[in-house]
Amino acid sequence: MNDIIRAIESEQLKKDVPDFKPGDTVRLDVKVIEGTRERIQAFEGVVIKKRGAGINDIFTVRRVAYGVAVERIFPVHSPRLEKITVLRRGKVRRARLNYLKDRIGKSARIKDIRR
Repeated sequence: MNDIIRAIESEQLKKDVPDFKPGDTVRLDVKVIEGTRERIQAFEGVVIKKRGAGINDIFTVRRVAYGVAVERIFPVHSPRLEKITVLRRGKVRRARLNYLKDRIGKSARIKDIRR
């Protein structure tokens, strides 16, 4: 039974997922359905947490626009996600960046990783 479930899950896994972790700034191209039309909308923000493995892998992206913070949770292998692009790598020492929720302005910045 487990072999059947694993086979079905492996068919639905995306192959082109980039390697990203909490602290990275990503741009997501999300499919949005409005009535009968479908379009792609960009959502850009900082990954504040990532959990799960395989088909259950999910991550949370936080974005502040016009002083209002928006957090969205995305499954990595969702068919609604068209593309994930890593814009900047962040240097953080934690797996969950919930402390960013209490900070605004310069204190909410994350250092970039030097390559």
